[in-house]
Amino acid sequence: MSSATVDPELKRRGRGATSNAVGRFESVARHFEDDGWDRAPEARVLRTTTSVERPRSIISYNRSPDLPFDRSINPYRGCEHGCIYCFARPSHAWLGLSAGLDFETRLIARPDAAEVLRRELSQRRYEVATIAMGTNTDPYQPIERAHEVARNCLQVLEEFGHPLAVVTKGALIERDIDILSRMAERGLVRVGISVTTLDPALSRKMEPRAPAPARRLATIARLNAAGIPVRIMTSPIVPGLTDHELEAMLSAGRDAGASSASWIMLRLPREVSPLFQEWLETHVPDRADRVMGLVRQMHGGKDYDANWGRRMRGTGPYAKLIAARFEVARRRLKLAAALPPLRSDLFRVPPKAGDQMELFPA
Repeated sequence: MSSATVDPELKRRGRGATSNAVGRFESVARHFEDDGWDRAPEARVLRTTTSVERPRSIISYNRSPDLPFDRSINPYRGCEHGCIYCFARPSHAWLGLSAGLDFETRLIARPDAAEVLRRELSQRRYEVATIAMGTNTDPYQPIERAHEVARNCLQVLEEFGHPLAVVTKGALIERDIDILSRMAERGLVRVGISVTTLDPALSRKMEPRAPAPARRLATIARLNAAGIPVRIMTSPIVPGLTDHELEAMLSAGRDAGASSASWIMLRLPREVSPLFQEWLETHVPDRADRVMGLVRQMHGGKDYDANWGRRMRGTGPYAKLIAARFEVARRRLKLAAALPPLRSDLFRVPPKAGDQMELFPA
């Protein structure tokens, strides 16, 4: 992967990736060539564009034994937060796009998601279980302000009495406290807020368009004040770069109002590894070798081990040390290992206009 695939004069401020190599399924490679003509200043600014997808289904199912959920919904493809470590970047290759700059600038909204969700939940064969939202790309990334796909999905889930687990870095979730607090009163929702570092300068480089660390802690406080169960997710732990902050992040999360905590080690599947290594050489070249050395130590000499049970945490002495430190800090701070289970017994398909009403409703 080479930065030559992008105009070297392109203004990429606020972007995580430094290159834009073509997706792994493409047969034709792109390479930037200067034609010698002067380009207007506005042509040198890398802007975010959003296209629309009309999905036939919105609930994705998985059988991964190391995930605590078997279904999820994703309002968007791609993510403007631009986190360089995002394990979802390779999913853009299925769209014929790059996992690099395309992933954070060529976004796809799914405005019909709520109606599709309503249809799927109304099917007779549907069996209720907690839906996760935000497990691939962030539902509260900046374009949610205009498109409101996540909020519309929340309204449907509340109407159906359906349990929901949300994962986000986005402070925009505070806009939806009205719905989330009502769902929380019924035991239908929990929220995980991801905090990767307390250093705002490092955060700006590593996750350039995500809210600053202090802002995420404020979001934890506001959700907690509204009665919404919140978990601090120290994810991912970047070995040799953010690992020294583990205890401080957990303490800050507890002080903000988080009642439980979790962690995941840095994951570098497919295109993420070369993108992340480019980022290291650009922003922290003095620590690049140490970071990648520890990553490979945890994955049998490879950049990534995709096997279940190992991909989230790694193996070996360093991985065991991080796990032990987390557990000691979690117990000392009296943070739960998991939030209480959500209720599934409140699920009901709302009656449609013209339906026969029940004589003795439950």
